[in-house]
Amino acid sequence: MKTIFIVRLLLMTIFFFATIGCGNSQKTTQVKSISIDEIISVKEVQRIENFLAADNMRGRRTFSPEIDKAADFIANEFKSAGLMNWKSNKDFRQEFAMVKANEILTTAKIDDQVIDPKSILIITCQPQLALNQTSGFKKVFIKAGDNFFGAARKYIQLNDNFLVIVDKSFTNSFGNLKRLKNSMFKTNTSVVFVLADKEPSIYEIASTHEIIEQKLANVIGILPGKSKKDEYVIFSGHYDHIGVGKPVNGDSIYNGANDDAAGTTAVMMLAKYFKQLNNNERTIVFVAFTAEEVGGFGSQYFSRQMDADKVVAMFNIEMIGTDSKWGKNSAYITGYEKTDMGEILKKDLDGTAFTFYPDPYPTQNLFYRSDNATLARLGVPAHTISTSKMDNEPNYHKVTDHIETLDIENMTMIIKAIALSSKSIINGTATPTRVNIEGLR
Repeated sequence: MKTIFIVRLLLMTIFFFATIGCGNSQKTTQVKSISIDEIISVKEVQRIENFLAADNMRGRRTFSPEIDKAADFIANEFKSAGLMNWKSNKDFRQEFAMVKANEILTTAKIDDQVIDPKSILIITCQPQLALNQTSGFKKVFIKAGDNFFGAARKYIQLNDNFLVIVDKSFTNSFGNLKRLKNSMFKTNTSVVFVLADKEPSIYEIASTHEIIEQKLANVIGILPGKSKKDEYVIFSGHYDHIGVGKPVNGDSIYNGANDDAAGTTAVMMLAKYFKQLNNNERTIVFVAFTAEEVGGFGSQYFSRQMDADKVVAMFNIEMIGTDSKWGKNSAYITGYEKTDMGEILKKDLDGTAFTFYPDPYPTQNLFYRSDNATLARLGVPAHTISTSKMDNEPNYHKVTDHIETLDIENMTMIIKAIALSSKSIINGTATPTRVNIEGLR
């Protein structure tokens, strides 16, 4: 009997300590639940907006000291959130240079005839350029009936040396190409446009330019994916605005609280949320673009560094600080019909009070007017999310675009909705269809 009692006591002791061990094990493996309301809060949204849209930021004009100050702030927020740098970038900055080339002198002789300099236009970053038929420039043509400016932009963006023969049917439009010289990415290649009746056999073209170089930077942070690291989901907004202008009722600062401090704020909030959630299967790229207001140069440069085939989706966020035409808890998606991404987002929002709608302003061509456009033209399901009433937005590009005009509570709800709507794309269970780029503008 004593032996049986001892055995029972021993078994009970083993069970007791085993139970305690299991309990402790469960405690150590428990994951703290993440509350979206704690991370994406009205207080945090207000804090970031107050910084970016303050008067001392003087409208965050491209190339100004204030745009650099804004970049510092965004970089610090990304660092604080725990994001990683993108590729070889330093301090979360993707630095690049814009170049303005002021023409001093151009001379040209084609098939032994001197050509009027007005019939020559040179896109270059070289102070001195000289070429002839042995220089290795690729000879291409813009023929009568072609999309003149579309073709011209294409050759400039191909990052190669071209001699472009332009049909004389474009004589009246030829001078307008000069606007393409106002801002260019720094490059070692040149594109020479020549108005001509026929293909030249022998030519000598020379030019002298004053080159003015200006530095810019996008701000990028990444959250590497777990099982699908080479598939990218992008959240973006632009942090520049239009600066200071003529006073209107004593106010000369275009604060840009809605355009697009609101979108930039959303990107930072989403970065904090997804970092703390820390369960993304695909890599998330958070980017604040520069120079949107002067030509979308930040997003263009960024897109050139990306492999578009690896970008699964792009959420570009532009002007979400005011109520949409449908009221609160709603926003629209530009280019809704071009992919099924909008339907995926709506499905992930089932059971919430939030609704995404197709763009109600199709005649304004918004799909091609924001930072999503460059990647969309490469086939990426890249859409802009907005609430701006583009037919009646009272503070758009005005000095009255102050933080006081924003509905911060509704804006916070929109940011939360974007986070929730992206769930299946980020975890890799949904992949939007691509944009059909055949015949795309």
